[in-house]
Amino acid sequence: MLLILLGVLILHLIILILLIVSTSASAWSVGSDVSKDLWYNCLTKSNLYQCAAASNEDWIQAVQALMILAVLFCFFSLVAFVFQLFKLVKGGRFFFTAIFQILASLFVMCGAIIYTVMRSEDTPGLQFGYAYVLAWVAFPLCLISGLIYIVLRKKE
Repeated sequence: MLLILLGVLILHLIILILLIVSTSASAWSVGSDVSKDLWYNCLTKSNLYQCAAASNEDWIQAVQALMILAVLFCFFSLVAFVFQLFKLVKGGRFFFTAIFQILASLFVMCGAIIYTVMRSEDTPGLQFGYAYVLAWVAFPLCLISGLIYIVLRKKE
């Protein structure tokens, strides 16, 4: 049982790291001399690196908010898990932790879908970057983690 709890805790920490890196990294869309993320659009010209704030369009602000909510809910579910680990009655299930984790996964999914659909195609040669991929990797891991918390029961 201790190994299962340790495994779930490590999975949760990996998911939290993935979400933090995905939200803060500057590579949601990348090109040969352009990189765009949730916060800045950067351009490299003749050894000069210029960044401007991301657009004020509603969809990018929605993606920003959803990714921040995903990080917060994942962190709060980690805190809830540690709290429930010590305070939950024997035989109890980690429902509170599971709800927060599943909500975090839904926030990541919605944010990535909005970014996928609304990303402008005005810059030729622009491809999805590693931060975008990390967000999509974090989604199923977060959902699986939430489902594990539903099934997981505190043993005597």
